[in-house]
Amino acid sequence: MASDPHQIRSAEELQALFGPVRQAQQTKAISRFDDHCRRWIAASPFIVVGSADGSGRMDLSPKGDPAGFVHVVDDTTLAIPDRRGNNRVDTFTNVLTNPRVSVLFVVPGRGETLRVEGTATLTTDPDVLEPMTMGGQQPVVAMVVSLTEVMFHCGKSMIRSKLWQPEHWPAVEGLASYAECLADQAAPDETVAEMEARFSTWPKGAELY
Repeated sequence: MASDPHQIRSAEELQALFGPVRQAQQTKAISRFDDHCRRWIAASPFIVVGSADGSGRMDLSPKGDPAGFVHVVDDTTLAIPDRRGNNRVDTFTNVLTNPRVSVLFVVPGRGETLRVEGTATLTTDPDVLEPMTMGGQQPVVAMVVSLTEVMFHCGKSMIRSKLWQPEHWPAVEGLASYAECLADQAAPDETVAEMEARFSTWPKGAELY
């Protein structure tokens, strides 16, 4: 098969397409959680955790709770509580073989995001878990992330997507429900109606815990 003349094969070739990086962007990664980082983490109710297993197979896991659910333990350490979900624990299983993780912190209404890279361990230490108790429910486990670097990312993606502008949201009518997707893509032990009924009873807000 002939070589693809449009394939990019080097970092130099790639950078030439975009031009030079401004100095602030080149130097913005820092190695501690300063006051700006701490305030952003405290305001974030939603994060996405990136991980990979020992073979490099990657996973992205969304996690959400009231703002401030991720605790800054010190200048270089985060603690992220686990809340019961589907019990697959993909991220945690990955960490056991490959501790490197990335965490994206999102604040509603703001275009910027905070990106954290570090190494993770899992703990059942009551001293770590107890401060993250929510609605009387203590987390089963926490992921403790030791910081490698942290940086703010500009808001262009949010601006372009109009994520925080409801008047620009696409129509969702006709999208399959979660239960319908499971019925078609998995091997459930319930009917669609049974799953829909169970999902409809999931409590909202603080009652979740």
